[in-house]
Amino acid sequence: MPEASTNLPPPSYSGPLTCYVSREISATIERVWGVLSDFPRYPEWNPFVRSQEITDKSGKTVLEDQTPAKGKYLNMKVHIPPTMDDSVQAQTAFELIIHYDDASHRLAWKNLLPSWFIRAERWQALSITEDGKTLYESREVFAGIGAYLIKWFISKNLIKSFEAMADALKSTSEQ
Repeated sequence: MPEASTNLPPPSYSGPLTCYVSREISATIERVWGVLSDFPRYPEWNPFVRSQEITDKSGKTVLEDQTPAKGKYLNMKVHIPPTMDDSVQAQTAFELIIHYDDASHRLAWKNLLPSWFIRAERWQALSITEDGKTLYESREVFAGIGAYLIKWFISKNLIKSFEAMADALKSTSEQ
């Protein structure tokens, strides 16, 4: 399989758990980026991140403008393990977008819990393979005391959730 070089930046720290996934997608990079960056439409296709809304700093008021940008806040509902069944209780995550770049096709957010407890930073990036397909990559590094709890208790289901999102992004983008 022809590989593109990674478009992910090197991790800025290390921790006891890193989740990584990649998929080669038979669609243009613009098509895949359009699906990945359209947060309001996640419930239509994404079994991991069931909702992802840009909010004010309190996390309580959903902003009218849902265009991702550095410095905006995300209130997310996630399913671990992944499911499209919204009757299953979802966990909530409140995140800060730390990178968003249409030109480089990269976005990232970090959690807002105290860093001594858990530090988590998720990057997603697209690049073009030698044969013109799109390579999707996602990596989240977990550090701090809480990272060990995630590793011991939910890492297998968390990795399944990353895999399910990558598969769903591929399927949706290739339609």
